[in-house]
Amino acid sequence: MPSYTVTIATGNQWFAGTDDYIYITLMGSERCSERTLLDKPLYNDFERGAVDSYDVRVGEDLGDIVLVKIEKKKYWMQDDWYCRYVTVKTPTGEYVEFPCFRWLMNDKEVVLRDGRAFLPQDDKTSQVKQHRQKELDRRRKTYRWKEWQPGFPMSIDANRHKDLPRDIQFDSEKGVDFILNYSKAIENLCVNRFMNMFQSSWSDFADFEKIFVRIKNTISEYVMQHWKEDFMFGYQFLNGCNPVLIRKCTKLPDKFPVTHEMVSVSLERELTLEQEIEAGNIYIVDYEILDDISPNCTDPSTLQYLAAPICLLYKNLRNKILPIALQLGQNPDENPIFLPTDGQDDWLLAKIWVRSADFQYHQTVTHLLRTHLMTEVFGIALYRQLPAVHPVFKLLIPHIRFTIAINTKAREQLICECGIFDKANATGGGGHVQMVQKAMKSLTFRSLCFPDMIKSRGVDSKEDLPTYFYRDDGYRVWEATKSFVSDVVSIYYTSDERVMEDEEIQAFVKDVCSFGMQDFDYCEFPKSLKSRDELIEYLTVVIFTASAQHAAVNFGQYDWCSWIPNAPSTMRKPPPQEKGLADMKLIIESLPDRGRSSWHLGAVWALSQYQENELYLGMYPDEYFIEKPVKAAMEKFRKQLAEISNSIKRRNEGKKLPYYNMSPDKIPNSVAV
Repeated sequence: MPSYTVTIATGNQWFAGTDDYIYITLMGSERCSERTLLDKPLYNDFERGAVDSYDVRVGEDLGDIVLVKIEKKKYWMQDDWYCRYVTVKTPTGEYVEFPCFRWLMNDKEVVLRDGRAFLPQDDKTSQVKQHRQKELDRRRKTYRWKEWQPGFPMSIDANRHKDLPRDIQFDSEKGVDFILNYSKAIENLCVNRFMNMFQSSWSDFADFEKIFVRIKNTISEYVMQHWKEDFMFGYQFLNGCNPVLIRKCTKLPDKFPVTHEMVSVSLERELTLEQEIEAGNIYIVDYEILDDISPNCTDPSTLQYLAAPICLLYKNLRNKILPIALQLGQNPDENPIFLPTDGQDDWLLAKIWVRSADFQYHQTVTHLLRTHLMTEVFGIALYRQLPAVHPVFKLLIPHIRFTIAINTKAREQLICECGIFDKANATGGGGHVQMVQKAMKSLTFRSLCFPDMIKSRGVDSKEDLPTYFYRDDGYRVWEATKSFVSDVVSIYYTSDERVMEDEEIQAFVKDVCSFGMQDFDYCEFPKSLKSRDELIEYLTVVIFTASAQHAAVNFGQYDWCSWIPNAPSTMRKPPPQEKGLADMKLIIESLPDRGRSSWHLGAVWALSQYQENELYLGMYPDEYFIEKPVKAAMEKFRKQLAEISNSIKRRNEGKKLPYYNMSPDKIPNSVAV
């Protein structure tokens, strides 16, 4: 009588094991085995982290094992079980792997296909075609689109984390409770005594040090020491938390009437301002999106204010980027142009206003919209349109891990009405929603392609900006990622025709555009892919956005934003509309109060922490792919990433301001915080 050996691996997560009845049915090309009970309750099988083996005896040979059905039947009480994989050893000694990486809840069954990846056009038998279609039908009922706010990218149809499908929930919801984590951060930072001191101003800049945690040789301490200096103000546009706005100025906008006479003292090349623009030495940052955004009015005891500044920046002879003119609003008739030659307090307050505007833009547009919400769109479309056997599903699934969960938790606690975001941020109370709605009009597919985004701002020349490390490191990570994607794509798509014939990949990109991006006229997302090159670029965008881009704009938040005057989350006095009014009293009264400062500090600390057991770019412990060519491509990818990390480490040696946010060894695979 033929015998098959079945090996089942249980996950390492807490509560991954089960005491329930587990049944298995082997489904071969010739016939199926009988439904076989593998374990009896309380026999200590299927415990957390266990790998258990069983014999399944059959009357006749089953043929090629095509599918494996696993059923879990409740023994006593609900006992969820996480199955990592199933391996079947046939009577001839052949091993067939069936990746699972799913939770089985209640009396649930799952039917697994062997681990080889197949495009839909390569499935020939009705057995595997039906399995493929059933999986997608089930997924589309489970992963539904929902509009959280008008004009936003679509999100998952779930109001709370616990409403999500179990497979995309966090292992422990407690670990991602924003209220708990922020409160814990505030306590760890020893600022809990200030957290309810709203309306209570600090006495001076030195007073802010009471909540500043000093850790020697960190960027945050260097920021505290040098934040007032113009070079530090300019440097952050290149390598701070929000290095995505600076662009080469080819013509001054009419709304920003800076003259040569205003700035001549700041120019070092004996050229006029117009000549400096023509020479490519002038850069501009415009926060026009903040114009007419409603400031936070959730606390009637504290008026809060926003500004929509414009900055003119100059590359001096030492290649430093320095501010030479700042206008704090879009209307020049109502907003004077502040200059480095103005009074010290006027100039400092103007720079603080720009830094506060940059903080608002960074949190809401650069971080929330362009990494978190976009990766969720890709993730939902992935689950809805690509079955587990599809090579692109296997490629992308590690890069959307926990993203839908963290975003759902954010909508539940952080950015919802009366959420934590309202406590300390000037765009809380609805301003952040308005900002996303406005920013969506410039969120095109090409703007997510890293090289295009850099080039469109005219900042692609290393000769022009030799210290733009975000750009340099980003290029290298983009190219390594694109090379890896190309290697994998070429294994399964041997021609452009193979891409066009793949109905599932076409449905995936159409779902992203037509549903995820709501088919907005201005989004310019592709609705179909016509070549391997287009597919490679598209998948590179997904992986890069979820990993490198998110890391670059997230994990430096404590470095750059923990010194409150360098990144005020709100301002409590209106932006000055006259020169000569600023003094230290006005500056301190404009900056966040003690309570808001404490909540802000807790937020940037919590957001900058890596997860326990973080999986960094190129780490794929869950083996969705079993094919050797893909594993070789993964190994090549890891080697390239290691080389990039090592070269970044060498460059950073001895630097007072090291840049490591795009170093692959500090880039998590997915948006999970």
